[in-house]
Amino acid sequence: MASVPSLASTVQQRLADALSAALPEAGSADPLLRRSDRADFQANGILALAKQLKGNPRELATKVVDALPANDVLKDVEVSGPGFLNITISDRAIVETLAARAADDRLGVPYAQKPGTTVIDYAQPNVAKEMHVGHLRSAVIGDAMVQILEFAGEKVVRRHHIGDWGTQFGMLIQYLIEHPHELDHKADTSDTHASGEEAMSNLNRLYKASRALFDSDEEFKARSRDRVVLLQSGDLETMKLWQRFVDESKIYFYSVFNKLDMEIDDPDVVGESGYNDMLDETCRLLEESGVAVRSEGALCVFFDDVKGPDGNPVPLIVRKSNGGYGYAATDLSAIRDRVRNLGADTLLYVVDARQALHFKMVFETARRAGWLDGDVKAVQLAFGTVLGKDGKPFKTREGETVRLVDLLDEAIDRASAVVREKAEGLPEDERLSEEEIAERGAQVGIGAIKYADLSTSASRDYKFDLDQMVSLNGDTSVYLQYAYARIRSIIRKSGDAKPVAHPELELASAERALGLHLDRFGEALAEVAESYEPHKLAAYLYQLASLYTTFYAECPVLKAPTPEQVENRLFLCDLTARTLSQGMALLGIRTPERL
Repeated sequence: MASVPSLASTVQQRLADALSAALPEAGSADPLLRRSDRADFQANGILALAKQLKGNPRELATKVVDALPANDVLKDVEVSGPGFLNITISDRAIVETLAARAADDRLGVPYAQKPGTTVIDYAQPNVAKEMHVGHLRSAVIGDAMVQILEFAGEKVVRRHHIGDWGTQFGMLIQYLIEHPHELDHKADTSDTHASGEEAMSNLNRLYKASRALFDSDEEFKARSRDRVVLLQSGDLETMKLWQRFVDESKIYFYSVFNKLDMEIDDPDVVGESGYNDMLDETCRLLEESGVAVRSEGALCVFFDDVKGPDGNPVPLIVRKSNGGYGYAATDLSAIRDRVRNLGADTLLYVVDARQALHFKMVFETARRAGWLDGDVKAVQLAFGTVLGKDGKPFKTREGETVRLVDLLDEAIDRASAVVREKAEGLPEDERLSEEEIAERGAQVGIGAIKYADLSTSASRDYKFDLDQMVSLNGDTSVYLQYAYARIRSIIRKSGDAKPVAHPELELASAERALGLHLDRFGEALAEVAESYEPHKLAAYLYQLASLYTTFYAECPVLKAPTPEQVENRLFLCDLTARTLSQGMALLGIRTPERL
């Protein structure tokens, strides 16, 4: 179906037309429509216009109001203060607009006017290394942006730029050659979690053993360094063993992503090694164009505004003096590939804020080289650090980095306890089985972790507090999930009464507030897609659940005074549930029907 214009856009158009009719000398002036506490909307544009036209703003505002034709959208337009317009929407217009939204699978949300192709670089674990709490934010924020942009109609290409190359692989491969059974699995199991854990324990054991040997045995160290050369030159036996490390790591990665309820496909995983064949050409093009210059044997790019503490320029090193390539060469090659071969107009990097300088230099280098032109933008969606309750970087009691899988398991355990406790108070026909409690516990626990991350502005650090995350009160996903489940329960109990919109009814203030907010869903999504700020969607959904709670307290649904009011309130319930469910899905969070 066609998208549904929001009430704000309808009012904006009516006011713009009235401005043109009343004040033709003003041209196509913007009414500057804003949401207001005094009315539904306030238009502030006439003040600026009065200065331009050297007129009295209240008189001009009155002229504009007189030019508004009679209609069923605007209930009241009042000239206020020095020339503001306070605008109240009719109840009929609110319900009719919501009914049009309810008739559409997309809730009337329009597609982007000019969709393009965005390549999102997110969830970048390292081969042969355990995923820790630091990997959480890139995965969760990136996955939400994928869902939001795809819903807007953007073509999204996922890229998991895994760390799968470098000198450490010489040590690991050499050790595996000398201890060939270290990566063997005990048994073939279809249990993703168990096989993922086994893969990680194999890799951990091998990494520690090879590192200990590398540090203590000079001959092994020499053999490992020779192995790096063989790896970089594409020696078949070495590459075959390197692939085993990558495959073993993927078993583990996929088990963690599966627990995070995130989809990840093989073609989306293009690690550092995927750009090996381009590195030499990238360096040659940079040097030939004069973008990069030789400095002390290394190939470097310099910037006027990037200096070290000593005041000397700090370059981006593309190739080291020993001929080895740095991260910059790989990142620049990836930009060339993503623009040239994937047709990207936007490159979005969901990467730790501490890498901001690196990406600033990489993007500027790509612009100088002509690989990023005016038609292609590169953006770092920078995120802050996960902190413990003490406000310091999140560590175990022993000072170790927290394993991501342990964190997820604990969240699921805590959430399962909350679900079980809540379920015990349900009537017999609404009780959950043990299997359902386990399933809901996973959905609530993982949702709690994702929402805590996504409800914070990405650039800020946030405290990881599981007690708060799984709380039924406050700004948590559990609060939103229970709001959704409560609505579904009301609809199940509604008997023969069905959700039906009744535009002829007068709305209570809590119904109006809920209805006006429901109408804002498309605007909220457009803003999030434009600014890459998923926390604004979380804020919209939390406010929606809060407004629903007020509506539920003030407006009896199944015991409303008339059958028409029962149907209309069921209609508001149903549209709220659908909006909550769609919004949460875009954040990667499930909304169970019963909790």
